[in-house]
Amino acid sequence: MNRKKMVAGNWKMNMTNDESVNFINQLKSTLVKNVDVKIAPSFTNLYNAILLLDSSEIEVIAQNIHYEDKGAFTGEISAEMLKNIGVKTVIIGHSERRKYFNETDSILSKKVKKAVDNSLKVIFCIGEELSERENGNHFELIKNQLKTGLFNLSEQEIQNTVIAYEPVWAIGTGKTANNHQIQEMHEFIRQLVKDKYGIGFSEKIRILYGGSVKPINAKDIFSLDDVDGGLIGGASLNISDFNSIVQAANG
Repeated sequence: MNRKKMVAGNWKMNMTNDESVNFINQLKSTLVKNVDVKIAPSFTNLYNAILLLDSSEIEVIAQNIHYEDKGAFTGEISAEMLKNIGVKTVIIGHSERRKYFNETDSILSKKVKKAVDNSLKVIFCIGEELSERENGNHFELIKNQLKTGLFNLSEQEIQNTVIAYEPVWAIGTGKTANNHQIQEMHEFIRQLVKDKYGIGFSEKIRILYGGSVKPINAKDIFSLDDVDGGLIGGASLNISDFNSIVQAANG
């Protein structure tokens, strides 16, 4: 099946509001029509980004969400707050949220359900650390992350989700995942989706790669059978690099 490629730039804790405005103004003029392009600024930059891209095909998405509707959760952001300013998609389960903020699969499952209940689309991140890869536990770990975090959704609820595979061991470590390892894991993930939700949905769901995609390797990675684009970190902060990656997704 010909799945439309997606390139999502996760800015993490980078860029002031002024810097994001400058970046977006440059990005607006280089859109490729047959790639879904998304950017995830910090919460303080979301609303201005949405206003700037109001008439654009580029979507502004959120980096995180809380699993409660409202209440005494200092520093957190609710689904209603995001929807009220025009956000339609949220990243959940990023490796940095898991590692630095101790987000477990059960917590992430609640976040996913809250997003879906509020008609928000989800980019759900999964991935293994180096020790898990070296111990040969990576397939079992990925299976458990999907089973606990995402596969509680019904067939109807999961329709608006995208999966992003992040080999944590290949991000900023000097180690790289080769194309065989990338395709092998993406194929494995698609098979798990097929086993749970059937071949129809497994052929439709997009599985992004999030392991240090750069202009130099993007075309090769995006050409793999079960890779449907990328969740881009560092390279999404450089307008030239990000545009090159979007062009690579364009074929």
